[in-house]
Amino acid sequence: ARHFSSDSSSRRRLMSSTLDKTLREKYGCRSIPVCKDDEVKVMTGKLKGREGRVVTVYRKRFHILVERLNRLKSDNQTEAPVPVHPSNVMITKIRETGSRRAILDRRGKDSADMDRVD
Repeated sequence: ARHFSSDSSSRRRLMSSTLDKTLREKYGCRSIPVCKDDEVKVMTGKLKGREGRVVTVYRKRFHILVERLNRLKSDNQTEAPVPVHPSNVMITKIRETGSRRAILDRRGKDSADMDRVD
């Protein structure tokens, strides 16, 4: 029940995706909320292995739309975007903004503190 009654800022956290190995090592964190213009790779489902840029993050419906992830509609002429849940994708390239950089720095610092043994 917490999902469907949650506000937009809570949904942002719920709509997180894992980072790929290189980004995970670089930033020291495992996952981050997905944003528009991030590059992602689909990890599960029929579209597994497909890659593209995030075009829309639709918090109300808990899905994202990815560039070049389309399917034919029943008239066999029009293409429609396929919605994907963020938990089914992996972020391969991050669009860095000031606030996002701060989040990554803060999370990376926390994991670095945990790695250190006194």
